[in-house]
Amino acid sequence: MSVFTGAGVAIITPMKANGEVNYEKLGEFIDYQIENSTDAIVICGTTGEASTLTHEEHIETIRFAADHVKKRVPVIAGTGSNCTETAVYLSQEAQKAGVDACLVVTPYYNKATQKGLILHYTAVANSINIPIILYNVPGRTGCNIAPKTVAELAKVKNIVAVKEASGNLSQVAEIAALVGPDFDIYSGNDDQILPVLSLGGKGVISVLSNVAPKQTHDMVMHYLNGDTKAATKLQLDAIELISALFCEVNPIPVKTALNEMGYAVGPCVAPLCEMEPKNLETLRTALKNYGLI
Repeated sequence: MSVFTGAGVAIITPMKANGEVNYEKLGEFIDYQIENSTDAIVICGTTGEASTLTHEEHIETIRFAADHVKKRVPVIAGTGSNCTETAVYLSQEAQKAGVDACLVVTPYYNKATQKGLILHYTAVANSINIPIILYNVPGRTGCNIAPKTVAELAKVKNIVAVKEASGNLSQVAEIAALVGPDFDIYSGNDDQILPVLSLGGKGVISVLSNVAPKQTHDMVMHYLNGDTKAATKLQLDAIELISALFCEVNPIPVKTALNEMGYAVGPCVAPLCEMEPKNLETLRTALKNYGLI
């Protein structure tokens, strides 16, 4: 059974000026997302700056999201680490918090062999009873999950899906050919939502959804309901904005965009910093052209 179908938002974590999590603003932003048709809340992922949260903040933010959503949509918690023991701990804490699934990124920096990835993910999966979505983003982690490794991990009962952010559509196609219809594929790149859907994908875990939740949801649903023309228009209309949202390292541009739109989600946590003026102008132009400011 799928964790979700459609557009799951890789939600930002609002911050106060002193670097603390702004839970009041997070609650407001979660409500805004659900009111605008977001199909799942993905908390403490890359866009949520999990890498600069303490373990205590990480777990409390996951707990807050699960409590606030109250099962209105699935909550998926980012619980990956470059240390298997830490990934197990965070995943167990997320399960206790009441989330619907865990999103587990590949080990980063120290990387892992394909054998190591199988051991890592199997250990995490065996430590909890909720679904796991593999998260493959080699541009950030320096570690790629090979299609045959995904297929091997798909045999583990509660490893049910992959967020594919390699940007390699040939790899996505190979995964789809190997895993069969009961294993779900989500696009991890907003500019490749329709190509991944065309290969049998179930949706996207999206940065774009932070600023355009209804449009991203509609893009996926139009495609899945057979209206490829409407879906294609939404994909192509968003390309300039998607590009601008990644003109600096995520989540710097998307947090800046939300602040430009009046949502007051605060700064990023160091070492992430304010945008360069030239890139900020690019972002503002894209937001204006898309009708968001």
